[in-house]
Amino acid sequence: MQQKKITTVFTDIGGVLLTNGWDRTARAEASQLFGLDLPELEERHHLTFDTYEVGKITLDEYLDRLVFYEDRHFSKDDFKNFMVSKSMAYPEMIKLICDLKHKYGLKVAVISNEGRELNQYRINTFKLNEFIDLFVSSSFVHFRKPDADIFKVAIDISQCDIATSVYIDDRMLFVQIAESLGLTGIVHTSYEDTKVQLAALGLTA
Repeated sequence: MQQKKITTVFTDIGGVLLTNGWDRTARAEASQLFGLDLPELEERHHLTFDTYEVGKITLDEYLDRLVFYEDRHFSKDDFKNFMVSKSMAYPEMIKLICDLKHKYGLKVAVISNEGRELNQYRINTFKLNEFIDLFVSSSFVHFRKPDADIFKVAIDISQCDIATSVYIDDRMLFVQIAESLGLTGIVHTSYEDTKVQLAALGLTA
């Protein structure tokens, strides 16, 4: 039986196209740089970050809960500048997706857990909207992975054919949820490995 031609690529941002940005490592760096108690920072983060990622509070409100619940010797802008400085591109992966999009006329969509302001910064700074057709971000649709509804929303909005769609993520659980809905999954571990897996699906750069 002939393999169906892939028409849509869904991908995560953090861990695939860009660094995760505001992750455990970045928070540990922040605690050192700004003289914050790391266990307390982590606890407050885990209690409130989901609320930020699903778009229920702003970045300022998140930071009020995380850091600025008492007077600090640094400003909120100082802290935000540090946060965004942790976002860096994976140029090889971006080029790979761009090349495949142009060669095969693919629709490219993002399914990501990202707070609105950080998401907007990353889209604008790395010009992600120049090659991504739609962004199904948790802060836009008020669902976050691992909730299957964020995948269902992305499938509906993109009007993709599930049988000819692939989902790329660095977290196996999220890939498994996508696969349970009929998408072909790729667990991203490296540029080379993902390139090989895409080639096996007929997408060669």
